[in-house]
Amino acid sequence: MSIEVIPLAEADIPSAVDCLQKAFADDPYFCWAFDDPSKFNVQRNAASLGAHFRFGLNCGYPIYVAKVTRAASERKTERPITLPPGSVVGICWWSSPEVNPSKQTWSVWAQEWLLSFRQLMYNIRFAGRGGLNVQRYWIWKAMQTEAQKMQWTNPHGYYFCNMLGVSPQARGMGVGKRLMDVVMQRADEEGIPCYLESSKGAPNIAIYEKMGFELTGEIKCVDGEDICKLYCMIRKPKCKV
Repeated sequence: MSIEVIPLAEADIPSAVDCLQKAFADDPYFCWAFDDPSKFNVQRNAASLGAHFRFGLNCGYPIYVAKVTRAASERKTERPITLPPGSVVGICWWSSPEVNPSKQTWSVWAQEWLLSFRQLMYNIRFAGRGGLNVQRYWIWKAMQTEAQKMQWTNPHGYYFCNMLGVSPQARGMGVGKRLMDVVMQRADEEGIPCYLESSKGAPNIAIYEKMGFELTGEIKCVDGEDICKLYCMIRKPKCKV
């Protein structure tokens, strides 16, 4: 299958959102945070993801998509795969390294305010957060903040892979690695480590280890008897300028 990895554009957002929703449908964190499927609103979730992508674009974060460049029909595990040109089959969103994450620039602060305003409007429009368990969301945010405080020791910051999603129809074709490579190569050139959190232990940990990541800790989110684990991994730069 012929695929190109390019920066996310405004016009790609709807396709990127659709790809991400399909990719994360069985994600452990997603299922923990949206714990009642009967309350899940796919349109509200799509609006939220779209707002986050626009936030990332306006902040200049490195966000990339994998797109099919020509019609493709291949057979994998006795299953035909047909994707039309222009299909987004992968999305990788990174945050740029910050020397002091606790101190925001004015532009980022403004974009975060705009994102919050958009989310408020969506709450009104869709009569809620579309099934998101808000209590669990804040449990995760608090635990994530503590984990990053302990692990982010590099004075020059980290490239943080916020999310990596590959369409189920395109998995096993190296799409995820190609998406990761774009920023990992940049990180190597700049001498900056990379950081990610994965809610899937298997097979993700082994996959990321092949890319040079090392398991550095766990985030354990507990709400009653329900527990969600996220695995923290750091990749040291292979070379420095």
